[in-house]
Amino acid sequence: MKSVAFFTLGCKVNQYETEGMEELFRKHGYGVTSFDEKADVYVINTCTVTHHGDSKSRQVIRRAKRRNPDALVVVVGCYVQVAPDEVMAIPGVDLVVGTAEKTRIVELVERAAESTGPVNAVKDIEEIVEFEELELEYMHEGRTRAFVKIQEGCRQFCTYCIIPYARGPLRSRDPGRIYGQVEKLVRLGYQEVVLTGIHVTSYGKDLRKNTGLIDIVKELDKIEGLKRIRLSSLEPTYLTERIIAEIARLDKVCRHFHLSLQSGCDETLKRMGRRYTTKEYRKTVDILRECIPGVAITTDIMVGFPGETDEEFNITYEFLKEISLSNMHVFKYSPRKGTPAAGYKGQIQAGVKDERSSRLIELAGKCRKIFHDGFVGQELEVLFEQESGYREGFYEGLSDNYIKVMVPGGEELKNRIRKVRLNISKEDFMEGHLA
Repeated sequence: MKSVAFFTLGCKVNQYETEGMEELFRKHGYGVTSFDEKADVYVINTCTVTHHGDSKSRQVIRRAKRRNPDALVVVVGCYVQVAPDEVMAIPGVDLVVGTAEKTRIVELVERAAESTGPVNAVKDIEEIVEFEELELEYMHEGRTRAFVKIQEGCRQFCTYCIIPYARGPLRSRDPGRIYGQVEKLVRLGYQEVVLTGIHVTSYGKDLRKNTGLIDIVKELDKIEGLKRIRLSSLEPTYLTERIIAEIARLDKVCRHFHLSLQSGCDETLKRMGRRYTTKEYRKTVDILRECIPGVAITTDIMVGFPGETDEEFNITYEFLKEISLSNMHVFKYSPRKGTPAAGYKGQIQAGVKDERSSRLIELAGKCRKIFHDGFVGQELEVLFEQESGYREGFYEGLSDNYIKVMVPGGEELKNRIRKVRLNISKEDFMEGHLA
């Protein structure tokens, strides 16, 4: 039996697509093994959101070739889509596939195995108009939540972002295929599904049917046996008062909303090409908190965008301190070739980015602790996933509002939802006991 190993960088969409490719290899008689082991084929699913993603991808490619010089090294994903020639030039690469054609991955691998040189299978992404189906038919080892990709592509064209060029036009998955996929996952034993996409709130805009994201969520809420529906990153302007009210009436939607902010300063947001103001963002946060008690609101924050002055950064800092979200992912601006912002004047020095990043990461920790403190003495339902990385003899999982919770216990808790009384609040997790 031939073996294949995967390494995935980047977002939940990449994780979903990797799982889909794993299943395709299994169907063709391959064994899936760890990337740290010797394999016949290594597949690296790349990210290109930052230059760090590109660099990491190159490191992993070289690592695969060192592990087995005779292996076929396959590089797929966003980095390949925007820079196929650059990836092809990396020594040891045998096949490159962009963000489309993943359903043909096994066929392409076997073609590359017979080739005398590297094979370029990257398609022009602007010509792809159909959603590419990657069905998940197995419960993957170690996983208790299933990612379900419902949408592809982005047309926002924020001035810093390379993703529209890597993922192309909007393509929405057929509603019936989504429902059927989730029903199958529930039968396999998954209790929670995470709806993912490149720009999830654009779901349905390319369909002739009058179906949007909220319609999909409402139908999934009716599926017997499904306990939780979690939404990936959303545009803040999508969550109008009407939409929030509809979500609040649903039993299975997790009280966790990731609303990408990027900056807390309106002038910076304008240069980024973001389509909302801090006033609109704050309004969404306020309505969510009013309609959904205990809601967790998380976000992404970029520091060091071209032209971000000390004053603009301080405005962002004070805005975030004031609205005190439950968590923030902080990252430093990275110029991406082909985006407008890469050519903007006022590029920020690395040391300034580092200092601003450190300040916001510290603030994020304080905000998490404040959020956790509010649940001491309360009971929350937790979906348990794995042994705790914090304390031996403890097991951990996530509450519906995205709090990492650990309790004394072991494998008997895996993939079970149990009520936990929370009694200790830390910055990164909470500790409790089974109710």
